[in-house]
Amino acid sequence: MAKHPRIALVTGANKGLGFETCRQLGRQGIIVLLAARNRALGEGATAQLREEGLDVHFVVLDVTNSDQIHEARLQMEKHYGHLDILVNNAGTISPEETLFGNSTATIAPEILRRTFDVNFFGLVELTQALLPLLKKSPAGRIVNVASILGSLTVHSDPASDFAAIKPFAYDASKTAVNQFTIHLAAALADTPIKVNSAHPGWVRTDLGGNEAPMEVAEGAKTAIWLATLGPDGPTGGFFHGTERLPW
Repeated sequence: MAKHPRIALVTGANKGLGFETCRQLGRQGIIVLLAARNRALGEGATAQLREEGLDVHFVVLDVTNSDQIHEARLQMEKHYGHLDILVNNAGTISPEETLFGNSTATIAPEILRRTFDVNFFGLVELTQALLPLLKKSPAGRIVNVASILGSLTVHSDPASDFAAIKPFAYDASKTAVNQFTIHLAAALADTPIKVNSAHPGWVRTDLGGNEAPMEVAEGAKTAIWLATLGPDGPTGGFFHGTERLPW
């Protein structure tokens, strides 16, 4: 009997870490669904990867749009019948926040809500919608792209290298993502599905800036490792590379 190909969905994938994650998964022979909210940019990114010989297909998906989440699930069910890998990469930081600052006393409620809509609520809604397809996989993998800036241990340590980096809306949303990882891994403990959070590192992207020390290809490696874990791999953890990080 022919082995069914693995299917992966990567959100926020028209550029940066999401795009590179699609590329590295595709190079492993995985069929990749490249999801992005902007159709023109998503189709352009998909065309570029297909020119590299990769089996990549575009899915229009704004993770804050319930109708698009529903439609994406229906299309995956129709064309593939299952999902093996979900990489929740889509994320945002508001222009009103800077990485090297503390916005806690001034952040507007609407900015806090908007950040959580993308980084947390949309991520949770999409994951819940796709769980029935992931449960049809013999080895489902969920990777939530978080950040070391979501670590309470790191932020509560004045001596930490990250102590001064406190964009509150962004950091709080990533802390919530880590809690979701812990809870979902516990809920799925009796299944083959593994759920983990990934800290890519300080990567040279639109968010990380040009001064970041890591190339995008290096930054994608944590998500790739977690997306392709073997049966003895971890679940319910927070990692950079293969190093477990503190919550």
